[in-house]
Amino acid sequence: MNFRTGEILYIDKPYAMSSFGALAHIRYLLTRRMNYKVKVGHAGTLDPLATGVLILCTGKATKQIETLQGHTKEYVATLQLGASTASHDMEHPVDEVFPTEHITRERVENVLEKFVGEAVSQVPPMYSAVCVNGKRAYQLSRKGKDFDIKAKNVRIDQIELLHFDAEMMQMCIRVVCGKGTYIRSLARDIGEELETGAYLTSLCRTRVGEARLKDCITLEHFPDWLDRQQIEG
Repeated sequence: MNFRTGEILYIDKPYAMSSFGALAHIRYLLTRRMNYKVKVGHAGTLDPLATGVLILCTGKATKQIETLQGHTKEYVATLQLGASTASHDMEHPVDEVFPTEHITRERVENVLEKFVGEAVSQVPPMYSAVCVNGKRAYQLSRKGKDFDIKAKNVRIDQIELLHFDAEMMQMCIRVVCGKGTYIRSLARDIGEELETGAYLTSLCRTRVGEARLKDCITLEHFPDWLDRQQIEG
């Protein structure tokens, strides 16, 4: 391996760590091993409360980041129905509750079909890294600022209902989608279409292009993995 000419690493980002935090940890380990500052970039941010495939590029391979960001992605998400949060996940507490007595598995399956398409309109979350007048949306939200985020079209190739618990009002879905799709926004929109609320209780990115979760290295095992590599440069 040569981290100057460039390598592409598949990392399993852990829960409650930012994508930049995972990147910084790997860069520290590489830099300590190589005795020079290794250039590292990531190809697609994961929310801190999400886990799964995070692609890191080193050295000259960082030139491939834009291409890698465009690859199809797959997620497995668990949604809690009947309530909402400001961030559409568990980063914020429940702020409103809604009726769920009318929700059936059949109705859920019918609603999910409405979100599959080449140009699905989606408004990114207020707590996201989307830029609004030069500022990150999450920064404005945390300061209590009022602002609007424009809807954009995203591509959603497939949504599969993996599990529906009518008693707990929870559902697990697999989503195959294109660049820029916010699964948190999808959860919010599914809730609205079901005439209730919804937010994510878990989210895992299971694939980016051909890179799958089983191909990834955990942060815990990365030092041992690095020790086993033949390294040049």
